[in-house]
Amino acid sequence: MRTAKKSRNLAVVIAANLAALLVVGAAVAEEQTPDARPTAQLALLLDTSNSMDGLIDQAKTQLWNIVGEFTKTKLGDQLPRLQVALYEYGNDGLPATEGYLRQVVPLTEDLDKISEALFALKTDGGEEYCGRVILTATKQLDWSREKRDLRCMFIAGNEPFSQGNVDYQTACKAAADRGITVSTIFCGNRDEGVQTKWQHGSQLADGSYLCINQDHQVAAIRAPQDQELAKLSKELNSTYLAYGDAENRKAFADRQKAQDLNAARSAVSAAAARAGFKASGLYKNSGWDLVDAAADGTIKLEELPATHLPEVMQPMKPSERAAFLAKTAARRQAIQAKIQEISATRDKYVAKERARLAAEAPAEAAAAAEPFSDAIRGAIQSQSGGK
Repeated sequence: MRTAKKSRNLAVVIAANLAALLVVGAAVAEEQTPDARPTAQLALLLDTSNSMDGLIDQAKTQLWNIVGEFTKTKLGDQLPRLQVALYEYGNDGLPATEGYLRQVVPLTEDLDKISEALFALKTDGGEEYCGRVILTATKQLDWSREKRDLRCMFIAGNEPFSQGNVDYQTACKAAADRGITVSTIFCGNRDEGVQTKWQHGSQLADGSYLCINQDHQVAAIRAPQDQELAKLSKELNSTYLAYGDAENRKAFADRQKAQDLNAARSAVSAAAARAGFKASGLYKNSGWDLVDAAADGTIKLEELPATHLPEVMQPMKPSERAAFLAKTAARRQAIQAKIQEISATRDKYVAKERARLAAEAPAEAAAAAEPFSDAIRGAIQSQSGGK
């Protein structure tokens, strides 16, 4: 554990590798029903020792950019279901008997839960046992056994990969045997990561070896569309109809608003990315939202007791409830379509601004981008060669 400068480009490194993984993922030729969509499973294993404050800040800020990559690329011919899990390791606040690690959130489609958990993480000095956390995640998570599905881990840290009493080679091979790729993100110099076995770990599990340029800072670009996206994101929340007992209904609705606020406070780009993700088919909340739950068959409207319906629906007759639900779903789709349209315009604006900034300082921009571009090329070559 040692002090490290804050890293700034974790999301783009992960997103680039995810894109490569998805592009070369298992193909599904025939048409499938929505219930039979392929699944993309992603486990984030983050070092939360003292030296990793910058890493955790990035994960908080850029979660929606990372998962947003799945909205752009398909597995085979379909948009996959997305499940994300979160582990922390290397933290003195965790039991030594457990290897200074814990499962923060198991694989879930509820990404507000992942965001909430990320913002609750605290760093503390500890021992970073990469092999142990990889083996734990391999055994503990409910990984798919379908060949066509995508199963991947990303482990980030800055200490030797070989620390601890679980051999990283054993752990990575165990993951590979389950069809899980392990991509390693070393927060530091590329050669040092090679020497400390981060590259070797990725090779054992068909992943990519990635490095973060910890001095690189991505300029925060404000766009003319930001205010409208924030307004629409808030409006979209009004189409979520929490069901269950009164306490849970309030808790889930409050959590959604809290994650909007967390994104907005962390960076304008995070708020925009979250709005875009909420407008996608991957932002699913069937566990608490009546619209999503009715659409995917998680619940049947007529079987819910009146006291577990959203308050606005409780006085309604059964036929009125069904009509109200359909109307709310249609309004959601309309808002989501508008967000998608505005997000696309914002993306073009930001890309143009980034190009302008790079042109104004080409030498500095090229130097800052080298580790990032190397990571992208390495990820694409590695993953495409392994399929």
